[in-house]
Amino acid sequence: MKTSPNRKANNSSRILLSETKSVCPICLKRIDARYTADADGVFLEKECPHHGAFSVFVWDHPLGFLKWKTRIVDEPAFKSDCPYGCGICKHHLQDTCCVLIEVTQRCNLGCPICFASSGGEDAADDPDLTTIGDWYNMLMGNGGPFNIQLSGGEPTMRDDLPEIIRLGREKGFSFFQLNTNGLRIANEIGYIERLKEAGLSTVFLQFDGFSDKANFALRGGRVVEDKIRAVQRCQDAHIGVVLVPTVMKGANDDEVGDILRFAADNMPIVRGVHFQPISLFGRYSAGANARITFPELFAKIERQTGGKLKRTDFLPSNAEHPLCGFHADYTVKDGNWTLLSSGGDGCSCGISSDQARTAVARKWSAPEEIVPLEPTSFIDVSSLDEFLMERQNTTLAISGMAFQDAYTLDLNRLRRCYIHVVSQNGKLIPFCSYNLSSDAGKTLYR
Repeated sequence: MKTSPNRKANNSSRILLSETKSVCPICLKRIDARYTADADGVFLEKECPHHGAFSVFVWDHPLGFLKWKTRIVDEPAFKSDCPYGCGICKHHLQDTCCVLIEVTQRCNLGCPICFASSGGEDAADDPDLTTIGDWYNMLMGNGGPFNIQLSGGEPTMRDDLPEIIRLGREKGFSFFQLNTNGLRIANEIGYIERLKEAGLSTVFLQFDGFSDKANFALRGGRVVEDKIRAVQRCQDAHIGVVLVPTVMKGANDDEVGDILRFAADNMPIVRGVHFQPISLFGRYSAGANARITFPELFAKIERQTGGKLKRTDFLPSNAEHPLCGFHADYTVKDGNWTLLSSGGDGCSCGISSDQARTAVARKWSAPEEIVPLEPTSFIDVSSLDEFLMERQNTTLAISGMAFQDAYTLDLNRLRRCYIHVVSQNGKLIPFCSYNLSSDAGKTLYR
């Protein structure tokens, strides 16, 4: 895999903002790193003694950057050997909240940006139900139950996916999220109903836009009709959907407003939009010019929604490092977007496990009763139950997660990761270290 790093590190005109640790994108050796700023913005700089200097643009203005991450103090002196030896170690600073289980490496798409490099002839055999049961037991023994993300590969490639969900329910897990491209949901009548009957809670659906440009660049084919049909299937089955766009400059960054409007038009079965700026790992090779920062994304959202959503609406979530995620909730009625809250804990980590699961289920699951909200409709909100029903039917959550690659990796961020992957040998690994890959495709854990 080839990338195009910007090697302008050690620019004498830049001022030092903070220090951290990172890795060399070539050899993955741990090296010193620093955030620096000049008139062009904020950069993460680092230099490997064997492979030279690297610099990546991370923010548009130093004051905005410092304000965004104000609650975090960088810790340049690490007692652990992070990112090596994960398991999770005692020096990790965040408890597990969401656990991703890769139930297959097979896939029915060949997405150019796949972080897992799924599919192909080299895909490993699927873990059997006994192995997955052992993983569930391990999770329960390490602080569970957690929120479970069923992923892959494409998890719907497994015909026994309902049995995997039922097994997890029997083990004591209550929230199951399906990370999917939606093709089987769209094209197999009754499939999503079987998953719901087994105990599926919500669908995290790849949804990158409506143009051929976007879908060919990110998914390698024309799949938008399948995505729209998958949303309709979930509507018919009464199961919540979160749209998950991977955002890449030049591919779909001009469609974020259209995606948000589609989400609003398909409430309340669509519960939210979860943006994921492109990261350079897996088999992706378009280079650094494809990256989009949070401030750039916020500006595009504001411009493409005609100011209905504003850059200042978005603040960092409390669960993870502030450079990792953002969040804002809106009520949407009669075409009007009203900000409810922002900067809240989108995952609800930091509270009890039971409270977290309840909060996430309420946010991402379909409301118990869907009430058509025509412009002339009126819901009596004089009672608490009616108020909560109205709120569930009109609330849309907008959030985002910036996954780290070998160029952007900041070990201060990694140590606060709450999304953990069950490795093939049954250990818990932070998501961004599990998927970390060098320019040549070398990985640490995958």
